[in-house]
Amino acid sequence: MTQAGRLAAAIALLEAIEAAPQRPADGVANDFFRARRYIGAGDRRAIAERVWSVLRRYRRLGWWVARAGGQGTARLLMGAALLTEAWPLASVELGFSGGRFAPAPLSAAERGVLGRIEGHTLDHPEMPQAVRLEVPDWILPHLTARFGDSLPAQTAALIAPAPLDLRVNLLKATREEAQAALAAEGIEAVPTPLSPWGLRVAGRRPVTTGAAFRAGLVEMQDEGSQLVALLADARPGLRVADLCAGAGGKTLALAMQMQNRGYLLACDVSAKRLEAAARRLRRAGVSNVERHLLAPGDKLIKRRAASFDRVLVDAPCTGTGTWRRNPDARLRLMPQDLEELAAKQAAVLDTAARLVRKGGRLVYATCSLLSEENDGQVSAFLARHPDFAQAPPPGPLPVRDGFLMLTPLEHGTDGFFAAILERAP
Repeated sequence: MTQAGRLAAAIALLEAIEAAPQRPADGVANDFFRARRYIGAGDRRAIAERVWSVLRRYRRLGWWVARAGGQGTARLLMGAALLTEAWPLASVELGFSGGRFAPAPLSAAERGVLGRIEGHTLDHPEMPQAVRLEVPDWILPHLTARFGDSLPAQTAALIAPAPLDLRVNLLKATREEAQAALAAEGIEAVPTPLSPWGLRVAGRRPVTTGAAFRAGLVEMQDEGSQLVALLADARPGLRVADLCAGAGGKTLALAMQMQNRGYLLACDVSAKRLEAAARRLRRAGVSNVERHLLAPGDKLIKRRAASFDRVLVDAPCTGTGTWRRNPDARLRLMPQDLEELAAKQAAVLDTAARLVRKGGRLVYATCSLLSEENDGQVSAFLARHPDFAQAPPPGPLPVRDGFLMLTPLEHGTDGFFAAILERAP
């Protein structure tokens, strides 16, 4: 594709994302490219990178367009993005040439708006703080309470592109063997600094089409997520439950720790996610997992009460710690979401507590940076369940106030929180 063709496709994809505000952008992008199979892999990557660059700067770009008297259309946001990357307006106009496969020429009004933006950098001293930090207005007090003076640096790390982290599947290979297998595909990977199972790949590489991934040697999983699974201490022969298993990322890590020995129950409320987990489990060579679809009135919790050595709750949350991978999620998040999720978190914690045997361990985790979803939930849980007590994570891990707390700025991972809660013998 020509540069103009890529620009036109990027504008069309951005319009599709804006037209489906409740859908994750990556899902919209998958559908967009699936309907346009004529777009090659290199072009898809370039188009997606252009759109994600806009999503990472969406509030600031929108502020500039509004300040210049325009409406935040995909065309003007894309044009403003190019200008703030030091493109001259004349070059932007060439991109909007109206030629074959190119975007339609800029109207006089569009050119006027972009002309008033030309020559400016992305940031401006008159920007409201929430706009400058690329966060929703309502969430700014919550993040300020969490990070204080370090908030600007923390949010800058939250909108920077994330590396590609892999977890080595020790059921099939050592970390060194997986690293060598990736190198044979031309993919350079280095050990992650915190997870004993992790490998980090710079940039975006087509790992999932390679032999190492297809053979089940590696799985895509952020290092922070790997550390959450590590806290469960799922040893061979134990009975372990993953109560919010989703597509099975942490389930796979738990099964690996158990060396396929013992019983591992993977639960979720989504049949689609559990089916995706089944495919991943087969590829990884996992054989000790039972999948269970949770439904209203389910008797499983009552039947299995107090029978598990370990219970992992990767709770539904705002996902504020994953904004560098999902920058569009910032635009969808509303205050009522936090209220509804906090209620769900408390409920799932109470349910999980029923499954833990005496002397057993409950690990509560979120990919959130908000205290209301993290230490606040743990404090409330301990008040409701005096037979549980908080236990510290193992020493080498980043610990704050007795919890595992990770941020992109400080640890190079997604933002994660995890607490170990042990039931009295």
